[in-house]
Amino acid sequence: MSLMELKNVNMIFPSGNKKAGVIGAVIDVNLTIEEGEIIAVIGESGSGKTTLGKVIVGVHKPTSGQILYQGKDISQLTGHDFKSYRLGVQMVHQDSFAALNPNKTIFQSLSIPLYEHKIVKGSKAAIELLIEYLQEVGLTPPEQFLEKYPHQLSGGQRQRVLLARALSMKPKLIVADEPVSMVDVSLRISLLDLMTKMNKKHKISFMYITHDLGTARYIAAHGRIVVMYLGRQIEIGQIQKTIEYPKHPYTYALVSAVPEADPDRRSDFVNSLPLKSLDMPSLLNLPKGCKFNPRCPNADQLCETEEPELIPYIQDNGVERGKVKCHHAKKILRTRLKNSSMV
Repeated sequence: MSLMELKNVNMIFPSGNKKAGVIGAVIDVNLTIEEGEIIAVIGESGSGKTTLGKVIVGVHKPTSGQILYQGKDISQLTGHDFKSYRLGVQMVHQDSFAALNPNKTIFQSLSIPLYEHKIVKGSKAAIELLIEYLQEVGLTPPEQFLEKYPHQLSGGQRQRVLLARALSMKPKLIVADEPVSMVDVSLRISLLDLMTKMNKKHKISFMYITHDLGTARYIAAHGRIVVMYLGRQIEIGQIQKTIEYPKHPYTYALVSAVPEADPDRRSDFVNSLPLKSLDMPSLLNLPKGCKFNPRCPNADQLCETEEPELIPYIQDNGVERGKVKCHHAKKILRTRLKNSSMV
């Protein structure tokens, strides 16, 4: 049984303009998250990554579809089962300053959920527990941090506080939404290493949401990647294989956009950004057929009229290598490899 399973999940928002219709932020998402697994969800702004994360943690109730937590539909949970889900699935936000009350000390912000969920009794027990978690996330000496306010901490320190707060709930899954994008580059690796440590030590699953393929590859080195475009999953697979051999033209474009200082280390077939247009279509006026076809250099009449399904990608030797939402994925990859002399 998977830790969490999403079945045909949709999240539709009203546009605010009756004539414009609705906005499909998440469309037909099917995904399983296993215990102790790290999944990287990647895509441009507006691809539905954050909305998907908020649906998983219960901030948004999906318009349709089903979300199972440890085999149980979260919309039907009550009592102890609901509490188990609420504590078991935590979120770490991108903006660490906005996620902490500026008028409360770190101790006050972190102790409130401990009291609310009756994890501890009394301030002495709360202090002892929080000291333990602050030490675990590398904030030492922890006593000095408990009485500080958020503005007195750096961005990296605030993100560690948020990780400590999530950790104090003893979660099974942490949804980390762009957790290092607002942190100095010099501190990003240490935060990614901290999350990896939490994953290994406590068997916590992570959904790492980002637009940065480099950090996704680092934290989910042995995990999976989910590529999203306009609210849709367009490629799923083992992250190293997917980056080495991207099957969807959009994934290929994302890989091509990653800067590499050493030209000799760049993949043979990654030379220029392979897109017809840099502009993403409006969610209020989506193209017919494949939603990527206005930007895809490989699009044909079929792509313009019929939207492909997300189906398993089967290699010539019969081995399945993830899933892809593209009519011509196999043909495109073969041509690319042939042209790059990587046969």
